[in-house]
Amino acid sequence: MDLNLALFHWVAAGQTPNPLVLPVAKLLAVYGPWLVVAVMAWQAWRRPALRSYFFVLLVLAGCTSLLAHAIAGALQMPRPFMLGLGQQFIEHSGRGAMPSTHAAVMSLVVAGFALRPELRKGWPALALATLATCWGRIYVNVHFPFDVLGGMVLGALVMLAAWGAAAAYRAAVDALRPGKARVPLRPSTVA
Repeated sequence: MDLNLALFHWVAAGQTPNPLVLPVAKLLAVYGPWLVVAVMAWQAWRRPALRSYFFVLLVLAGCTSLLAHAIAGALQMPRPFMLGLGQQFIEHSGRGAMPSTHAAVMSLVVAGFALRPELRKGWPALALATLATCWGRIYVNVHFPFDVLGGMVLGALVMLAAWGAAAAYRAAVDALRPGKARVPLRPSTVA
């Protein structure tokens, strides 16, 4: 916890925010995720063949959001403003902070772009938007650094698990195609 608190004090606005930095941090903290949505929409429009992939990313993002909220509800880690470590610079509830849902969902999309060869060019910009949003959420005192780090790890793990499950499914379907050797479901009887 000492490292988390030290990093928070280094990054966050605390009691006296920089008047030039605070509006930027607030903008990123609240609207940063919309950059990711805009990039996904743009790519879905430009690449009709990948629309089903983007749909799956949206479904996974929704599931990741629910999972992050469930984990945060179970852990009930307080937010910095709840501990008096600075005022709350954006409206936010006092529910559990760990993991950050914003970081989890945005990191899932970043991983989804990084894993897909046709989309790899776009993932660095999405990663930058994710990091900027996470910084903004720390600066405005609604998250500790480990909250956003936990969210990033959660999002990446969900994407990797889904990617692995999809690969296993494709391998199983390929094994059952005509012309391929099939593994019997039960031992055959020899007369």
